[in-house]
Amino acid sequence: MLKLLKLEYYKNLNYRPFKIFTILYFAILIALLFIGLVDLDVFGGTINLKEQGIYNFPEIWNFTTWIVALLKIFLGLIIVFSISQEFTNRMFKQNTIDGLSRKEFIGSKLLTITIFTTVSTLIVFIITMFLGHQYSKVTDPAKTYEEVYYIVNYFVKLFTFFSFLMFLSVLLRKSMFVFLGFFAYWVAEKILTGIEAYQKLSGMQGEQRKAVLENDFFITNLLPLESMSNLIPNPLMRLNLVKVMGVKYEAHYPTESMIACIIWSVIFIAGSYWILRKRDW
Repeated sequence: MLKLLKLEYYKNLNYRPFKIFTILYFAILIALLFIGLVDLDVFGGTINLKEQGIYNFPEIWNFTTWIVALLKIFLGLIIVFSISQEFTNRMFKQNTIDGLSRKEFIGSKLLTITIFTTVSTLIVFIITMFLGHQYSKVTDPAKTYEEVYYIVNYFVKLFTFFSFLMFLSVLLRKSMFVFLGFFAYWVAEKILTGIEAYQKLSGMQGEQRKAVLENDFFITNLLPLESMSNLIPNPLMRLNLVKVMGVKYEAHYPTESMIACIIWSVIFIAGSYWILRKRDW
């Protein structure tokens, strides 16, 4: 493991985009967690997210993980560039000549992914605890850790997403093709989701539609991007402004999405290794 870590370190140390994107990502991530302390101009009015309860326990775990998860594509760029340059600069071929096995290559990339995901998760956990204890109106230990599982969901979401990008990078090799392939898949998944929703909701109205959306099982929820998205639901319905309107929020742990993400991670990792073994590089 130490050998693979050193190999990844020296490969990326002199790769300027890797360093720049890494620094920018973590700087923006930390800044974004403090967004609730700033007054935001929305539709001509001013809103302060801290006053709307985003730093209250237990909701803060949902808010912070959802907000920073929006940046995952930013860190995904680092992963894609790191892997794509291996093929563009023929480093992969040279490494295999020097004795690096395909299993070790995948292992080194998984180490990079795991380190980035772990560091990002730790930063979110530490700052969330700090902000919660500083600004939450609730400090009861039971409430403090009631929804801490969102931190685990955040880790799994990032790891699955980066595993997907690793698979696309190994499959398509060039970063431009990877981004185009990812966009094409994202569009295809949205179309499939829309088709299934239309078939289920066609002819329904009002409360009936709402009941189907809340209770029915959608097969497309098990697709990679959709299952990742469902790990951390949109927390905007938990704002004080929305609560005043009488809207109730009911938290449900996304067990199916968690299982789906774990399975997809295994598929992407195994698929990446299979492609490396089968192709003549």
